[in-house]
Amino acid sequence: MKPSRLLFALLFTGLAMSTQGQAAEVSVAVAANFTGPMEKIAPAFEKATGHKALVAYGTVGKFYAQIKNGAPFEVLVSSDDETPKRLEKDGLALPASRFTYGIGKLVLWSTKPDLVDAKGEVLKGGNFRYLAVANPKVAVYGAAAVEVMKQMGVDKALEPKLVFGENITQAYQFAATGNADLGFVALSQIYKDGQYAPGSYWVVPPNLYAQIRQDAVLLERGKNNPAATALLEYLKSDASKAVIRAHGYEF
Repeated sequence: MKPSRLLFALLFTGLAMSTQGQAAEVSVAVAANFTGPMEKIAPAFEKATGHKALVAYGTVGKFYAQIKNGAPFEVLVSSDDETPKRLEKDGLALPASRFTYGIGKLVLWSTKPDLVDAKGEVLKGGNFRYLAVANPKVAVYGAAAVEVMKQMGVDKALEPKLVFGENITQAYQFAATGNADLGFVALSQIYKDGQYAPGSYWVVPPNLYAQIRQDAVLLERGKNNPAATALLEYLKSDASKAVIRAHGYEF
């Protein structure tokens, strides 16, 4: 091999080894309502940075308990802003890293085309068997749904009809499969690129529940992991914002 070609080969090999050495993995806890956007963002992040996101989806209430008990998560993509703040107070998250990546919306949805009206009056009529709701004790969207029912004065009347999902994903599945006639779900679960899922829906007015401000934060375990800080920066990018907006979130 000629000296010039040998030098090029050595330089190329060194660059490849350097790039591989810089690539890292990050363990991410992601709120269930953000599943759709994250399933697009994670591979795009890997392609753009070389880092890999190892993602777990679930309820933020359970993630909080797991992180407190030593779960090896390095980034939390939360469904609220309170949980990241609590983790900061516990010394388990870095305050300067926290930011709001989207404002979530609650929607009442059914696969039945004529069941849900444009004002949510179906809740007052009660002409259905089951209403799916995420567990309000651990799921932010479930707590928001309970707040809406109380604001409308139908919470007591609807108690016998409620079926609770462990998280917003399960509540959605109950409604999507027909095991519940309708359900309170995240708008991001039924809205994509300007199109709503088949059926009928009511986007709940924001004055009926506390604003769902969703924050992401760097956890203490991830402070020295370049993939963790890179993921948080990527969530702020225009590419991520386009995906987030396409699923119905606001900023």
